[in-house]
Amino acid sequence: MIVKKRQIRVILANPRGFCAGVERAIEIVERAIEKYGSPIYVKHEIVHNKHVVDSLKAKGAIFTDDIDSIPSGSVIIFSAHGVSKKVEDDSIDRGLHILDATCPLVKKVHNEAQNYTKDGRKLILIGHKGHPEVEGTSGRVQDEKVYLIENLEQLKKLPFEAGEKLAYVTQTTLSIDDTKELVDVLNKNYNNIHGAELKDVCYATQNRQDAIKKMVKFIDILLVIGAKNSSNSNRLRDLGESNGITSHLIDDETQINLEWFDDKGVIGITAGASAPEILLSRVLELLGNYYDIVVEDMDGVVENLKFKIPKELENL
Repeated sequence: MIVKKRQIRVILANPRGFCAGVERAIEIVERAIEKYGSPIYVKHEIVHNKHVVDSLKAKGAIFTDDIDSIPSGSVIIFSAHGVSKKVEDDSIDRGLHILDATCPLVKKVHNEAQNYTKDGRKLILIGHKGHPEVEGTSGRVQDEKVYLIENLEQLKKLPFEAGEKLAYVTQTTLSIDDTKELVDVLNKNYNNIHGAELKDVCYATQNRQDAIKKMVKFIDILLVIGAKNSSNSNRLRDLGESNGITSHLIDDETQINLEWFDDKGVIGITAGASAPEILLSRVLELLGNYYDIVVEDMDGVVENLKFKIPKELENL
């Protein structure tokens, strides 16, 4: 007797998955291995995704947070999240060959932070404590105190007068809605503050969040493919939850619980900016084993941006 599978609609968010900064960072590691041979050392995870990191390890990359452990003369690649000035200086002192895979949009925030502090402004950084991008940005103005805030409670405790000379920058992978709330309060509380409004939140983060805002009108449950330590992936899950949709952040298909779908007819799926498309294929394959899935691609913004890689890695 053939048991007919229950039909479930699956709606795929667009855009989803890799952004230009992630594609560039991975390409830099792969080309560096091709040109210089293994091992190639990478400061921190090149991007926040275990599958990407494991794939690059298999090709000859070694990921480390300890610059002192890297043999002199080796190639070191800075991750897409960026690094502090101290990490860069320590790498130079050890005679390491530096390849910088910092996302150009993160670099832009570094430059803003440096320009603001050179102008004599005290710097407020909106971001998550301990995130490598926040540590990198803070470390680019290492001679100045950086005031990190994550929420309104911390904002209220800032030790500034209304007219003090201030500026703010933001982590690029934040929730746009949450960041806007903080920026609005900063502008309301301080009359001599400069900042880029929401322009520091990267285009890919914004596009993926916008896609979720459209998707939640049509789905019963949301799956976000991405690493637990991926800021932009967490924000996508949070966005689904804040719109009343049960949302799960999964590394891959092995973390899916079929009971999630017992009373669900429409599954929405997206992927964080560091999650490869192969993971989506594996999720769809698993769902197809248990359900008659009808897959639909949402219309969305087409991302054609491509960042240049270092000249020494071109023409390989």
